Amino acid sequence: MNDTPALPRPPDAARIAITPTLALDPREVQIEFVRASGPGGQNVNKVATAAQLRFDVRGSASLPAAVRARLERLAGGALTADGVLVIDARRYRTQPQNRQDALDRLVALVRRAATPPKPRRATRVPSAVKEQRLEAKRRAARRKQLRGRVRADE
Repeated sequence: MNDTPALPRPPDAARIAITPTLALDPREVQIEFVRASGPGGQNVNKVATAAQLRFDVRGSASLPAAVRARLERLAGGALTADGVLVIDARRYRTQPQNRQDALDRLVALVRRAATPPKPRRATRVPSAVKEQRLEAKRRAARRKQLRGRVRADE
């Protein structure tokens, strides 16, 4: 048995809440700041205000397997080949606003992935609808038949 004590778990208030039953460990999220393009005048060349959030989807212990699979599908091009979700937030001119924007976008994406898809119920086409479709086809065929050449015997 391992003699090293377990690391204390951060309180739930420090965790990033997704749903009432799902939360992310903030230690799994890395945010770094890079220089942003766009408005800001001379300041844009001096200050790194754009936030780049990285979250290892495949290596996350916080996500159940089903949520992880749906998140990988939903992330699309924001997911790297090794399963890291990268979110660039450069909408605002300040670091705190961009940091919050990146976190909000991560939470929204994981929340969408946490909602299981509604199962599709197989339905049957009513026979009246089938009959209407076939009758419309018959009318169209007759109309086109009437467009043909006129025979001399008529």
